[in-house]
Parts: sequence; C-alpha cells; structure tokens
Amino acid sequence: MDDDAPNGGVDSGGVHVGNAGEDSALDRGWLLGHFKDPADPRHSEDVEIKWGVHPAGDERTARVSAEERTALLVLISGRFRVELPGRSVLLEQQGDYVVWGRGVGHSWRAEEESVVLTVHRPSVPGYRVPG
Repeated sequence: MDDDAPNGGVDSGGVHVGNAGEDSALDRGWLLGHFKDPADPRHSEDVEIKWGVHPAGDERTARVSAEERTALLVLISGRFRVELPGRSVLLEQQGDYVVWGRGVGHSWRAEEESVVLTVHRPSVPGYRVPG
C-alpha cells in the first residue's frame, strides 16, 4: 500500500488517514471536534471541521442565533449562499469564503449542488441547530 494513500483509520502513531466524503457521512459531515472519541486524533475542544455535501436547494432557513463560535465557510464546488444580518453572501468560485464572529446569526442555501468546508472555533459541546 502506498504510504500516502488513505487507509481509513488510525495507526499506532496516532495518525488518522481517511476520505472526507466517506468519513463525514458517519457524523453528519463533521470530521473533527469535541464529539470524537478522546483517543481519536480527530478529537478537539478547540475547533470543529465539517465537510458539507449539499444537493441543490438544500437549506437551513432557521437562523442560528446566540452563536458562540467563530466560523469560516469555504466553497469547494457549486454555488452556496450564506445569509447574515443585513447581508447576503454568494460563494460561487472555488475558494470563495466568508467568516463571521461570535454572536452573528446565519442561515444558508445551496443554490447548486455544493461542497463546502466549515470550520468552527471553539468546539462547543451540546450545540445543535433547532429543528
């Protein structure tokens, strides 16, 4: 096996190699955060990382309020809209991104089939979007 090839697991050195598309399907898109087993190198109290695959029209209309985290959302492919207070941001070129801070509510919509990478900091136990 090629040492650089994903093998889908953790080796004895504490290294996890996998595929974001496959691994994210196991945990609602989340690859790294407080919710992973503490023995897993993907466990983190400081940051959460999500690989989001969204069909066209997929949306979260309920605006997140009382956000406790800072967020970065990067467009990998597709066309993705993020609604922020007083502002609508359209990500349409690979690498387009938006960052918002604590206390900034948001919602989103995939205008085309889209893949986005989301980073939250910190990783907040018990955090869930209503509905």
